[in-house]
Amino acid sequence: MSPKARRLLVLAGVAWSFGGASRHLEEFCHLKVSDDTIRRVCDEQGTHVGQWLLQDPAPAKAIKRAQGNHEFYTDGVTVNTVDGWREMRASVWVKRPACRAAKPEQWQTRVLEMPTARWAICAIAPCRKVGASWRRMGRQLGHGWHDPLSVIADGAKWIWDQAAVRLSHQASWCVDIYHVCQHLHACAGKLLGTATPRANAWAIHWRDRLLKESGPRVIRALEGLYAAAVDPTQQRALKGLLAYLKDNQDSLWYRQRLAEGLTIGSGLIEGACKNMIGKRLKANNARWRVRRAEHMGALRCLDYSGLWQTYWDPKTTCLPTL
Repeated sequence: MSPKARRLLVLAGVAWSFGGASRHLEEFCHLKVSDDTIRRVCDEQGTHVGQWLLQDPAPAKAIKRAQGNHEFYTDGVTVNTVDGWREMRASVWVKRPACRAAKPEQWQTRVLEMPTARWAICAIAPCRKVGASWRRMGRQLGHGWHDPLSVIADGAKWIWDQAAVRLSHQASWCVDIYHVCQHLHACAGKLLGTATPRANAWAIHWRDRLLKESGPRVIRALEGLYAAAVDPTQQRALKGLLAYLKDNQDSLWYRQRLAEGLTIGSGLIEGACKNMIGKRLKANNARWRVRRAEHMGALRCLDYSGLWQTYWDPKTTCLPTL
């Protein structure tokens, strides 16, 4: 199979289910290829791409050339495998220029700058292995332990544990504001009734206080509410909210980040998990072998990172003989 034919088959297999890719190739190109052949080619190429993304200097060069501040995002999405539902963890290193400084009340209306470069990887792997890949990305970039880095995530403990030892010591941690809002609304529903106007107003009040004040100060105020609560249900609700906020109290400096023009939401990684991974790996209720899911994930990461052309260019990449 020629390199150009292989590239075409992989492109089709990344975009559609293998059966759909087979039908579309015949329609578009009069090229008759079975879905099994497309599956095999994608699996072979995905093996190489997964290694290339972490070992080749091209992804790091694209980030270095781009303008803006360094940002790092990570999250997971479950994928159906022959071993049951497994979490595929996606990690994205981004360069993005800071936007204009904003006040807390402008957080929903301000317009963020678009990323100038992205470098994505993914794996179905233990936390420590995923964290080790972050360190490798940083080394490829020449990003030192004392260089600034903005880390945005949903507050999962494993992320902060790994980030603390794998990423920059000067990192600015930020818990996605929308995940915090989910916890506020869940607590409000238990206190004042699910989806009631009073519950909604309560959640918005404390969200706005988090945006305007420091996290530790808001936590102290909520502790006062907890101390005054007498109903066991309300006590449990406030205790759960406080536990979440305390675990992330060093990542709740929203007012400062808004003033610096930095993002406070993890929409980028949420979208990546949904569109980069979920859209293809969950298509047609697919059920994957773990290694094949990772190989397809690597191909999707290649495209998402804007490195598709770079990878297939024979002048810049030594493609394997398969």
